[in-house]
Amino acid sequence: MTQPIVHVWRLLKWGRVLARHGALRGIERDVNTPTPVRRLARIARFGARIPPVPTYSEAFQEIGPAAIKFGQALATRPDLVGEEAAHDLLRLQDSLPPAPFEAVRRAIEEGLERPIDELFSHIDPEPVGAASIAQVHRAVTTDGRLVAVKVLRPNIEEDFARALDTYEWAAAQVEAMGGEAARLRPRLVVATFRQWTNRELDLRHEGASASELRENLAAESGFFVPQIDWARTGRRVLTLEWIDGIKLTDRQALVAAGHDLKALAATLVRAFLRQAVIDGFFHADLHQGNLFALPDGRLAAIDFGIMGRIDRQARVWLAEILYGLITGNYRRVAEIHFEAQYVPAHHNIEEFATALRAVGEPIRGLPVKDISVAQMLDSLFKITRDFEMPIQPHLLLLQKTMVMEEGVATALDPDINMWETAEPFLQEWVRGELGPEARIADEIVRNVRLLRRLPDLIRRIDYYYPPPGAAPPAPPLPHIAVVRPPRYGLVVLTALISTAAGAAAVWLLG
Repeated sequence: MTQPIVHVWRLLKWGRVLARHGALRGIERDVNTPTPVRRLARIARFGARIPPVPTYSEAFQEIGPAAIKFGQALATRPDLVGEEAAHDLLRLQDSLPPAPFEAVRRAIEEGLERPIDELFSHIDPEPVGAASIAQVHRAVTTDGRLVAVKVLRPNIEEDFARALDTYEWAAAQVEAMGGEAARLRPRLVVATFRQWTNRELDLRHEGASASELRENLAAESGFFVPQIDWARTGRRVLTLEWIDGIKLTDRQALVAAGHDLKALAATLVRAFLRQAVIDGFFHADLHQGNLFALPDGRLAAIDFGIMGRIDRQARVWLAEILYGLITGNYRRVAEIHFEAQYVPAHHNIEEFATALRAVGEPIRGLPVKDISVAQMLDSLFKITRDFEMPIQPHLLLLQKTMVMEEGVATALDPDINMWETAEPFLQEWVRGELGPEARIADEIVRNVRLLRRLPDLIRRIDYYYPPPGAAPPAPPLPHIAVVRPPRYGLVVLTALISTAAGAAAVWLLG
């Protein structure tokens, strides 16, 4: 088990890197940052020369793969982090230093348990892209097909394990401080992030995800998912058909090739809604570097390591919420939040509906370019704080993807109106899923399931309410967390930080 002092030392080192690149200003200035975290940030930047312009990509790249994944998400939000920062963070997606080809060759042969010459007639030693977790090489199979070969970086699993170990420890300390940090549930956020990354580090899962998404999107003719070559795929190696298109990061090339950027943006919105609302299985890493415009005008996606799922009930709530905001039915949106138990029951539903109206009305009918997304998100977060809404971990990935997808669509078409683009799609789906026929069908299914459970229910009643003279079973004992003196944890944490700070001062000034 990693000792706490090791975690503190790692956090100080990472903080030192962020400070050297000017990336700690936001943490220190945020009023919701817990005081101990703000102090740790100040210790980390002690004596550092703060550049006038932050270099986020270099800082995140220096820290490691887990930090890079966060930077990739921010790269699609120039309206939140600024044009300069977003442009800088784009380098994290396809411009990282590649691993030596000899290491890649060994990884392919070990991963597929066959000599590389039996699998490919040619493989380009220069990668076409090198991202945080893997790099991609263009190759030709022995039967003459052009493919992309994705290979995990050497030692990537160990790097992620160390980083996630410290993330979990830090999240537990921050959550114990209470307040806004506890409401955001950082421990569950990190646990969910670990689950996502563990899937991303097994390329067989990525191949399966691509295959499932390809089947689901067969009805969306404007969106293309490449086919997987399972004979050349393993845990550390993924082979899929080659995509010959223009990345959405190159707007100038898209325009020169004659692509309809408005049509591409609309296709992206419809494809995402189909994934999230109809299928409940969606590509959760839709940044510009993972999207291509094909010569025939279709939109193609790659990199299926991070995928999300939501069940049907959550999808129904999601559709109703989106449709309610589009149509201005804030009362119904409020009811859904209470039905889903997103808002504690002691709050007033009418007050919640009024709070939603204050956010929704100013943006209805406006093009995205005229909406202050930062202000809108700040208002929504304020609502969650005012109404004591805990963070829903199962929706975090969906929320992140929706923000990312909106950023990409806006980059293609600054005048796109997300509400107008989504309304016909959602209206049709809501009519089919929430109309009288659908409600009757759902009720029949629920009643049939209840009838099938009746025999077991009767047996359990007999078990917990036995005939006279028989003793009932003892109830299960609840889990009681051991309560420690409230000042003990703070004293220990302060001692750890002080010790690490002393070591850091020696390191910085030596």
